[in-house]
Amino acid sequence: MVLGGLLPGSPVVYAAVILAATGLIWFGSGWLESAAERLAAHYGLPAVVQGSIIVAVGSSFPELASVVFTALGGSFDMGVGAIVGSAIFNILVIPGLSGVATDDDVESSRTIVYKEAQFYMIAVSVLLVTFALAVIYNPSDGAALGGTLTRPLAVIPVLLYGLYLFIQWQDVRDHEAEEAAGDVAVLRQWGKLAVGLVVILVAVEQLVGAVEGLNHAFGIPQFLAGVTILAAATSLPDTLVSVRSAKSGSGATSLGNVLGSNTFDLLVAIPIGVLIVGAAPVNFAVAVPMMGVLTLATILLFVVLRTDLSLTGAESYALLLSYLLFVAWVVAETAGVTDLIRGA
Repeated sequence: MVLGGLLPGSPVVYAAVILAATGLIWFGSGWLESAAERLAAHYGLPAVVQGSIIVAVGSSFPELASVVFTALGGSFDMGVGAIVGSAIFNILVIPGLSGVATDDDVESSRTIVYKEAQFYMIAVSVLLVTFALAVIYNPSDGAALGGTLTRPLAVIPVLLYGLYLFIQWQDVRDHEAEEAAGDVAVLRQWGKLAVGLVVILVAVEQLVGAVEGLNHAFGIPQFLAGVTILAAATSLPDTLVSVRSAKSGSGATSLGNVLGSNTFDLLVAIPIGVLIVGAAPVNFAVAVPMMGVLTLATILLFVVLRTDLSLTGAESYALLLSYLLFVAWVVAETAGVTDLIRGA
């Protein structure tokens, strides 16, 4: 419910709330990411770890909040759609915009390509296997390819994220940190981080309510609404921080944020929603095509990053064009022109 029912439930109001909530997410994420970056620098973490864990988890908080609120509201499909749509957006649009916004190529590294990108591919596979286990062992009565994702199954991707943290911890141990900056007000930065989290929570709660209102007004399926509207709004923080990092010459932090944020979203954000509510429905007929698109997008990013270990301007435009084709396909599915996503 938008603003506790204080405003009338009309499409114009819902659209205005979406814009306002997106602005609040941008504001709160700015505080959160700024504090996270300064704290990471203060504690002497390597650039890849800053991007793939500290900044990534901070910028992924809107997606995490969206899953929690949709799960509590009984619209878990929209939350999962937001995560998958956000992941596709992050993989194609954010590196593309980062490459377009900079004069030089966005520099990658073997660590990004062979550790972050490949581990992310494993994360996609494990989440898809988890969905398949839900369909096999907890089948739904009303859907041939439906199932129920329970708490024990939700623990599987979380355990994989634990392995990811272990790998990053080993890198931190091997890293020779530079001398920590002495002018960082640590308590103040932790306070800014907390305020940013609260602002994001309030904004995402209103955003989810407004998107659900548009669903009822126009008959948009929950999953597809999550893939498009909710995904783009919650991906704004990742976009801003990655483009800013790329423009400042920190390609490793920019690309590490993209891959680390997506890894967190798939392995932590979706399972947390299930762990909170206890169980959530899974439609395998919807999940597989979307996860297939996400896999193709990840392979495309892997290929362009491995080529000379950099992202050129032409490759950036190719990523952006790929996302436009994805959006066109989603619109075609919504309009009934194509029928590849069964049961959406």
